[in-house]
Amino acid sequence: ISAGRKHQGAEHWMSFFHETLETLFDYVPRATITLDDQLTAQRLSRWESIADQYETRRLAMANRSKMDSVYKPAPPEGLYLTDTAWETALIGKRVISFKPLPQPTGPNVLDAGGRLGRNFAPERQQETVSLFGALAEHIKVKLQEGPVVIASYSDGARERLTGLIEDEGMGETIAIKNGTRIGKRGLHLAVWALEHGFEAPWESGSSASKLTVISEQDILGDRLIRSPKRKRRAENFLTETQSLSPGDLVVHVDHGVGRYLGMEVVTAAGAAHECLLLEYAESSKLYLPVENIELLSRYGHDEGLLDKLGGGAWQSKKAKLKERIREMADKLIRIAAERALRKAPVMDPPPGMWDAFSARFPYTETDDQLNAISDVLDDLTSGNPMDRLVCGDVGFGKTEVAMRAAFVAAMSGLQVAIVAPTTLLARQHYKSFAERFRGFPLEVRQLSRFVTAKEATATRDGINRGTVDVVVGTHALLAKTVKFKNLGLLIIDEEQHFGVGHKERLKAMRTDIHVLTLTATPIPRTLQLSLTGVRDLSIIGTPPVDRLAIRTYVSEFDAVTLREALLREHYRGGQSFYVVPRITDLPEIEAFLKEQLPELTYLVAHGQMAAGELDDRMNAFYDGKYDILLATTIVESGLDIPTANTMIVHRADMFGLAQLYQIRGRVGRSKTRAYAYLTTKPRAKLTATAEKRLRVLGSLDTLGAGFTLASQDLDIRGAGNLLGEEQSGQMRDVGFELYQSMLEDAIAKIKSGELEGVIDDDGQWAPQINLGVPVLIPEDYVPDLDVRLGLYRRLSELTTKVELEGFAAELIDRFGKLPKEVNTLMLVVRIKAMCKRAGIAKLDGGPKGVTIQFHNDKFASPEGLVTFIQDQRGLAKVKENKIVVKRDWKTDADKIKGAFAIARDLAEHVIAKEKKAKKAKA
Repeated sequence: ISAGRKHQGAEHWMSFFHETLETLFDYVPRATITLDDQLTAQRLSRWESIADQYETRRLAMANRSKMDSVYKPAPPEGLYLTDTAWETALIGKRVISFKPLPQPTGPNVLDAGGRLGRNFAPERQQETVSLFGALAEHIKVKLQEGPVVIASYSDGARERLTGLIEDEGMGETIAIKNGTRIGKRGLHLAVWALEHGFEAPWESGSSASKLTVISEQDILGDRLIRSPKRKRRAENFLTETQSLSPGDLVVHVDHGVGRYLGMEVVTAAGAAHECLLLEYAESSKLYLPVENIELLSRYGHDEGLLDKLGGGAWQSKKAKLKERIREMADKLIRIAAERALRKAPVMDPPPGMWDAFSARFPYTETDDQLNAISDVLDDLTSGNPMDRLVCGDVGFGKTEVAMRAAFVAAMSGLQVAIVAPTTLLARQHYKSFAERFRGFPLEVRQLSRFVTAKEATATRDGINRGTVDVVVGTHALLAKTVKFKNLGLLIIDEEQHFGVGHKERLKAMRTDIHVLTLTATPIPRTLQLSLTGVRDLSIIGTPPVDRLAIRTYVSEFDAVTLREALLREHYRGGQSFYVVPRITDLPEIEAFLKEQLPELTYLVAHGQMAAGELDDRMNAFYDGKYDILLATTIVESGLDIPTANTMIVHRADMFGLAQLYQIRGRVGRSKTRAYAYLTTKPRAKLTATAEKRLRVLGSLDTLGAGFTLASQDLDIRGAGNLLGEEQSGQMRDVGFELYQSMLEDAIAKIKSGELEGVIDDDGQWAPQINLGVPVLIPEDYVPDLDVRLGLYRRLSELTTKVELEGFAAELIDRFGKLPKEVNTLMLVVRIKAMCKRAGIAKLDGGPKGVTIQFHNDKFASPEGLVTFIQDQRGLAKVKENKIVVKRDWKTDADKIKGAFAIARDLAEHVIAKEKKAKKAKA
């Protein structure tokens, strides 16, 4: 470009750039050029835009005086390849063009390379045909022509297919299991992520033959793959999702409710130390070191009175709450103990059929899914009644967990009931279960208002006689006229939608049977019962492969915006939902659609329609016959229409938070980007709660946010009393997170028999370490404040050397080489963990040694302390309830190493005493 500037005039520019552009392809004369199939249209469109811009500028310059016309726009031919030049440049080069649309599959269809492949779709659809029998016959034929390779997505999938092939009597044909070399005829099983199989010429030695490759997807149907994610522990999920913003109310264990003002770097003893700045009543300030961030929790409400720093009101409030929590924990444990004493049928899946059933799942199970399935299987085989909550976002695979559990129970000879809140969801579940269970000796029936009276009577009779193994239905299943002969498993989908009466009936049904509850957004009380350990909890937080987050917009009703949104969805080949809160709102929106979008078709659906008519309308929309479904909240639960990816919610302020989240979850269930528009009444003031709900939902634009939303709902609404006796505001006194922590501690201590009288504070304190060394993550290393806060939170929970090394490796991977300050921070965290073990509340260090103060001025092993002081040979003494240890530390490294050694020696005395006490007790 600088060379081009030396030329004068547009013709020189054009000449210069033509010479340059013509040489770009010459750098790689033999390279293959890979193009997107749509690139040509995009290139021509871009060229037209550039030409238009040039013409506009040229005319503008022509109309100006010669004196002003210093700037001369260069003709586009001098800067870009024209269509002719582009085609000329591609002559003689190998060009590959990708097809954006999937190719048809079926028996003996041509694959993308023009070679014959075999797909077993017809066999999968026919109950009378054995899928794996057909596969075995096909393999036998192809083995006559040359080697056969079965390509699986994973080691586990390969082992499953190996077993199924051996069941068909083909074990002796397997040449190599891992498929690392193919040099002879035979069956090879390889881990090879291949979507479609193919056939190709094969030369083996002197003879020519044919290679046949069959993919796992050809056999079992569509399968999606994903890379493994880092495992996330359920108990850490809530704190991971909570972030602090300046102005948020927080709770300090020792000082109470304050306001978080931000992060500040404070210089203490000549070293930089990052702290969280908290404001208390009367404008008092508290600087909390980042390594003690675990003492802080969210208050959970926007408004509240700040506590007085150093005052007694907070300690008094906390003491009263402890006694109430102790009583509640005692009752909760008694409830859980009574359940543990009851017995339930032991279920064990038949190995061969279990593998075949699992292999039908057309996706790769995520780690979270596998963990949830494993948890459920452990519960079913334990002999005690299962009461597990599986919490996973919409479309994250909860239904598969339910199917696996239902299969185990039904194949063990027990009946399974799946209860859904709406008829539409019940019908969808019925179709999914019936399709998946086809070919197995199980009877699956449906019971809702969608079935005829004759069918309903037959289903009830079958349930009573035990001939129906799996029944899917609405609250009709909870009627007293439905009597199960041998019910073993109850699966409840979206429990929050059932009324009080239905829940009482569910409680009566669940005395001695296994219960599995599925939800995307658990109601606060259900969530808290799970978090306290009274109910078991499994979280599925990993999204399906290629799933995109839903773009959510909250705004006043605007006809132009909504028209553009609906038309855009139509022109990209999709469908839209338009949801209203009341049936009386339907005529208004119908008029809007007729007036503003006459080119689109729509249909109306609501819960007061006759079952047959509603069914016909939903089927018509599912089949793509209409562009827009205008409906009430009947679309809320579980409807799965992958082609619908735009959602408009009318008067979103009239919906609850979990309800809005569920409604929004009806879109974005495929690989296409989905959009949700939450509209409010123009120029109408929202209530504070409605505004907060919409703000929360608008901010939750990441995948897997359902659990986050439930915890936010818990903050907004509170959980009430867990035992259902009264609504309780006690959680509001101290904030949800601290309340939760206190309750968990109480339950753990009652379980272990340690709790007598009032709860103490043993677990809720953190050592203060002051060594005069820099303790922070520099802003230039991790610029994002929220990320830094999250790292500090995680770091404060690490205790072992292995955990810290893993954390350091993650930091290096994410942000680069560790700065000196971060290394020092992690060493201080390690010293802190050792101090906690030793009961050291405060450790102040300098060049001449350390001063140590114990928690509550007590050391767990007085004899050990005497031994420690004696071992110091006069360099340690007791002074005003503190231990002073003299040292001569010349560098910061000496100081850190020495402080750790002192804390470790004291901790070893405590550990030794605990071991001795345990041995004596045994």
